[in-house]
Amino acid sequence: MQLPESEQTIFETILGRRSVRSYSPDKVEANVLKTLLEAAVWAPTAMHKEPWGFVIVQNKEVLQNLSDLAKPLFIEELKKSGARVDFSKYIDGNLFYDAGTLIIICGKTNGHLPVADCWVAAENLMLAACAMKLGSCIVGSALPAMNLPEVRSTLGIPMGFTAIAPIIIGYPDAESAPGSRKAPLILKTIT
Repeated sequence: MQLPESEQTIFETILGRRSVRSYSPDKVEANVLKTLLEAAVWAPTAMHKEPWGFVIVQNKEVLQNLSDLAKPLFIEELKKSGARVDFSKYIDGNLFYDAGTLIIICGKTNGHLPVADCWVAAENLMLAACAMKLGSCIVGSALPAMNLPEVRSTLGIPMGFTAIAPIIIGYPDAESAPGSRKAPLILKTIT
């Protein structure tokens, strides 16, 4: 793997990563995607099973159709959970914030801890994207639609795999404001 140039330390990258929700229309190039996927597969994996597979979507029509299908399913899920949410932000617009690239990390359904492995791979991918000056954002609101039979077929997700981590990647259209985090909650220290 040819390493991309980066002048950030790992801590600068961790602290600099943001959920980007505004993108230029440019697609992420194939060589950049290859580097991001390479970073993803170097994630820790339970029993070295590497249960992941990747679907890359760069077709605007497919992304819009998936967004349109996913929005009502997600709103219904929120209503059932009793969440107090402004649903209007999910009705208008595109769930993928008009990003040109969606990477769906899928996991084998018969593996040992595939969900955990795929989420660790997702973090590697997003940190690599940040270090390469790309934006990323997890779009969990699209997940209920991704495992519907007709969507699985469109996306080419084979039997034995399930969609786990949908992540948009692209070139940020605007600066994302830094967030904040609470101090770590230490439940107990045992010495």
